[in-house]
Amino acid sequence: MNWVKIIHLLCVMGWMTSIFAVPRALIYWKREHARLGENGPLGDLTYRLYRFSAGLGVIAVATGLWLAWDWGFPVWTHVKIALVALLAGHYVWTGRLVARAKHGTFRESDMFLRIFNEVSVFGVIAILWVVVVKPF
Repeated sequence: MNWVKIIHLLCVMGWMTSIFAVPRALIYWKREHARLGENGPLGDLTYRLYRFSAGLGVIAVATGLWLAWDWGFPVWTHVKIALVALLAGHYVWTGRLVARAKHGTFRESDMFLRIFNEVSVFGVIAILWVVVVKPF
């Protein structure tokens, strides 16, 4: 079972990197698009990062569910699963923003994207707290 924990940890770290990086990259992509009048290399990089880490997110969720099942689904894992579902929803929303940006549509302001980026930090802190403290 140790290999599942290792794979889970590595994929979670990769997915978390993207959860924090992609919304921030959208801000710079928006500025680059305004400057160039078209999508430049930053847009391509942001799209590829999102797509690659979506796969890591799927693996992280699958191995997390495997571990929770192996542990007998204690109550704290239900809380963690709910929080991860919210974070996954945030990531799907990010994907919609990336898809629109790929077509040159940037509706959100820089301020919205900054706040949107920070929301995920609170989600990750909540997940870490549940995993470390196991309050239930």
